[in-house]
Amino acid sequence: MPARGGSAFGGKIFIGSDHAGFELKEKLVPFLKELGYEVEDKGAFEYNKTDDYPDFIIQVAEEISKNPNYRGIVLGGSGQGEAMCANRFKNVRAVEYYAPSRGETSIIKNSRGHNDSNILSLGARFLSEDEAKSAVKDWLETPFSGDERHKRRIEKIDKR
Repeated sequence: MPARGGSAFGGKIFIGSDHAGFELKEKLVPFLKELGYEVEDKGAFEYNKTDDYPDFIIQVAEEISKNPNYRGIVLGGSGQGEAMCANRFKNVRAVEYYAPSRGETSIIKNSRGHNDSNILSLGARFLSEDEAKSAVKDWLETPFSGDERHKRRIEKIDKR
């Protein structure tokens, strides 16, 4: 696992989704494995239109909270509730992505380079499979810059 400010991420990924993101999650798991990542799926393991996203997102956020050098990917309809849920955990810095502008993923790269985000929350109702894969790949391949001003800001967040 690279230290903060190191090279692109190469460790374990935890993934979880409710019913709204289930289909996209099922496509991302093999994609991540093809890229060479170790993936642990925290559910849902079947489509259930009445399930609740916190049941799955909490499991991912707990893993990242214990080891913020790992990465998490959470999915829901918009990704908003999922990001809010994940960000309640210490050491978690979840970023939401759901509405690309002409395939733009610079917001994803900035979330890694400037904020060392460790959970990516995807809005499955607003992303195509290709857009989601592009965002995930960019997010995983972008290292934290390690700039002192960014480290200082993250330390202030993590102190809470």
